[in-house]
Amino acid sequence: MAEMTTWHLLRSGPRSAAENMAVDEALLEAAGCIATPVLRFYSWSEPAASFGYFQHYAEVLQLTSLRPLVRRPTGGGLVTHDADWTYSLIFPPSAPWYSLKAIESYERVHAWVQAAFERHKISTQLAAASRKELPGQCFAGAEQFDVLWQNRKIAGGAQRRTRDGLLIQGSIQPPPGVSRPDWESAFCEVASKSWGIVWVSLQLEPAIERAIQQRAREKFATVEFTERR
Repeated sequence: MAEMTTWHLLRSGPRSAAENMAVDEALLEAAGCIATPVLRFYSWSEPAASFGYFQHYAEVLQLTSLRPLVRRPTGGGLVTHDADWTYSLIFPPSAPWYSLKAIESYERVHAWVQAAFERHKISTQLAAASRKELPGQCFAGAEQFDVLWQNRKIAGGAQRRTRDGLLIQGSIQPPPGVSRPDWESAFCEVASKSWGIVWVSLQLEPAIERAIQQRAREKFATVEFTERR
């Protein structure tokens, strides 16, 4: 049996696009202080689209009519958030995940996603190789180890590693046959069974919440940051 390890679970509900990015970045910067991995499930208070930190704003404008557009702290391509399920994982430098190569953590998290769908009798595959179709769009084509259902990409992610920790942001375009609450429960159960994870609820302190609101307002919602490239 796997050794028991404590991870935090944060269910932060619907937020604005800028707030969602601010929460993840704030958790990344606080990862060393929190000292345990954090799984965050969240949604969007309005239809929106996020795009990778290194993408060019002028190009992204042509790819979707969804607004607002928000630049992520992670890389990757454009992701629409009108019907997807989103989650993030934050690991402190002391966590074993932090030492993984990017491709290794990408494969591990998507095998985890795959196992959660398997608990609901939904068979998926991990992409064997990259398959580009429409450059710049996360769910057009697939990267190696993306989750495929009936040859269509249904789960992708992006990550950022700093001295503070590792942030993985994931998006799922769910297939029919499973609800979001049921899949989230399965996701947590897989981690408990496979790695001995004990989930402890995380509540954001008022000071952190104030900092998140300020970061959303002064960074992620600004034209300067959104259109910086």
